[in-house]
This record gives sequence, C-alpha cells and structure tokens, in this order.
Amino acid sequence: QVQLVESGGGLVQAGGSLRLSCTASGSIFIIAAMGWYRQAPGKQRELVAAITSSGSTNYFDSVKGRFTISRDNAKNTMYLQMNSLKPEDTAVYYCSVRKYGFGEYTDWGQGTQVTVSS
Repeated sequence: QVQLVESGGGLVQAGGSLRLSCTASGSIFIIAAMGWYRQAPGKQRELVAAITSSGSTNYFDSVKGRFTISRDNAKNTMYLQMNSLKPEDTAVYYCSVRKYGFGEYTDWGQGTQVTVSS
C-alpha cells in the first residue's frame, strides 16, 4: 500500500503559476510511475501528466508547454509546476501511482483544489 499526500493548490489569476507536490510513503519500492490527474465539476477525471521511475514523462495535450512534472526520488516527492494557468485548468488535482505489474493507476491522494480566475 502507498500513501499519498498532495499540497500546493490554491487560487490564482489566469496567467499565474502554482506548484503542486505529492509525497509518497509506505511501499514506495513498488511504484512504477506517478501521475497527476484532475477532475473538474461535471467532467471525468483525466490524466494531466505522468512520470515513470526512470524519469520518462508524458503530458495531456492541453497542458504541454505549460506544465512540467518532476520527481525527487530522495524525498519520495513528485511535483507539478503549472505555468500560464487558464480558467479551464480549474479542478481538483489528484496524485496517483501505478504499481509494477498493474496497468492502471491506484492509491489516490486526497486531492488539492486549483482555482484559476479569469
């Protein structure tokens, strides 16, 4: 089991920046990849960005060039630097992990609210 704690959400004006953090604890040795999902009201949860244990990254098309995912393995922490934020980025952002041997993300954090005002 992996425990995840997110932080760093808040209210920002369009064009501003925020950095989200997600710290993992527990059975971290089984983590193959970590990802940031978001869910806006009335919409399905979507994968925003992900990073594997080897450092490979991928991004949802709408955030490419604006968001950067990274991880500090020594601190068991993943980050999401969000720049040039838009009102449509408003959502609850969740940290999740994909374990070795699993094809899907499991073990969710509690979520952190990001609100971008126009």
